[in-house]
Amino acid sequence: MRYVRFIKGAVTVVVATAACHTLMSAGFASAGDNAAGSDDAFVGIFEFLLTTAASWALMPLLLWAGMRMMGETSTVALVIVGGLVWLGLSGYYIDDIDRAGGHMPALALAAYILLGTGLAGSGPDWRG
Repeated sequence: MRYVRFIKGAVTVVVATAACHTLMSAGFASAGDNAAGSDDAFVGIFEFLLTTAASWALMPLLLWAGMRMMGETSTVALVIVGGLVWLGLSGYYIDDIDRAGGHMPALALAAYILLGTGLAGSGPDWRG
């Protein structure tokens, strides 16, 4: 077992999670600011949808790029499963993030980071 791969995976998943969560928080706040004081029900919907799509597309890309920058290969499980779980997790807690000053529950983020770390460390050991 290569413990260094787990550490690299943990760092990558933490950074990617922080980036995507911050993107969603800031984007939803901007969409809410645009909608404040407007009678139109759909003001800010473009920003909301763009922010959500950007977060969902950015997570697998950050997971892949982070592991590649640290010299690790065979990250298919982390990228695919991590991206899909992020889609489900952020979709489930989208109302929590969309509130003023809202965030995902810390326990959900910690569970995602642990899952991602486990997936990152599960890659094959080609170095012998």
